[in-house]
Amino acid sequence: MMHEMTSKPAKSSLQQQIDENLKKVYEEALKEEIPDRFKDLLAQLKAKEAGK
Repeated sequence: MMHEMTSKPAKSSLQQQIDENLKKVYEEALKEEIPDRFKDLLAQLKAKEAGK
């Protein structure tokens, strides 16, 4: 069930903090390297596909 949003011109400071923290976490995750294990698995899949 959806609640009606009260129209506030500015976000609460808590909401702003949450937004900023989520953006930081997301940006950090994007910068992380793909683990070697995943790279190996992708290489194996590509080799299998090429062999078909």
